[in-house]
Amino acid sequence: MVVAAAFASVPASLSAQSPAVQPGASPITVEVRLDALFARVDAIHAGVGATVPLGNYVRAGIVGATGLSGDGHSARIDVLARFHLDPFRESRWAPYAGGGLTTRFDRGRNAHTYLMLLAGIDGPAANGLGTSVEAALGGGGRVGIILRRTR
Repeated sequence: MVVAAAFASVPASLSAQSPAVQPGASPITVEVRLDALFARVDAIHAGVGATVPLGNYVRAGIVGATGLSGDGHSARIDVLARFHLDPFRESRWAPYAGGGLTTRFDRGRNAHTYLMLLAGIDGPAANGLGTSVEAALGGGGRVGIILRRTR
């Protein structure tokens, strides 16, 4: 519900803008990631996600990740929106910030959903791939490295 409210608050003029997508190319950006989670139950997660543009500056997406924690198997699902300060990648390093919801599933524990705030930086792109580093808070802390397809 929080994410839906965030999406609804995107100004109509921003949503009406069309990001630069080449003809025949999908607007979906796929990513793979590796995250270290620091909470009551620490974990390492490997995940995959997809984002779509909601204008030039905002991207919305979903991430699914699984891995190991001190209690055994661990997983999570993130629903998020990111605001990019340099969406056209005019600089080698492009910061972004965002938020959403994260739900964590740990063996022997009930699933918990948390509000998530995140900040990251997209690094230089090469051969159609870009790396990013991201930190997030929501039910604990998280740091990760992300590999995304670039246009």
